[in-house]
Amino acid sequence: MTTAVIVDALRTPGGKRNGKLRNWHAVDLASEALRALAERNQLDPALIDDVIMGCVSQVGEQAFNVGRSAVLAAGWPESVPATTIDRQCGSSQQALHFAAQGVMSGAYDVVVAAGVEVMTRVAMGSSMGQGAG
Repeated sequence: MTTAVIVDALRTPGGKRNGKLRNWHAVDLASEALRALAERNQLDPALIDDVIMGCVSQVGEQAFNVGRSAVLAAGWPESVPATTIDRQCGSSQQALHFAAQGVMSGAYDVVVAAGVEVMTRVAMGSSMGQGAG
C-alpha cells in the first residue's frame, strides 16, 4: 500500500464577521490559496489528480461546486477535476481523509485537500431552508 504524505499546509487569514474579508467571494478566497500552494511548491497543476474541497453551506455564492469553480479561478487546467463535499464541521477534515485514501489505494498520486467557508456572505444555517425535510 502506498503511503500518503502531507507535503504542505496553508490557509488564508481567519476573518471575523463583516471584517476585512467580507468582500471576498469564496471562489476567489479558495483560488488564492490554490495558486499559492502550486507556486510555493513549484507544482505544475496539470499533475494534480483531484481537488477535494470541504464546504458546509453549499448555497448561494458557495453553491454549484465551489471547489471546481476555485480550481478554474486559480487558472489551473480544465483537466484538473474537483469536487466539493459537505460533512458539516468536519468537511475539510473529510476532504483530507478522502485524499489520503485515494493516494493509499493507488487511485491518486497528487491530490489537494482543501476547505472554504465565507460566513459573512453565506450565513450559518442558510442551507437549512424552511426546515429539515
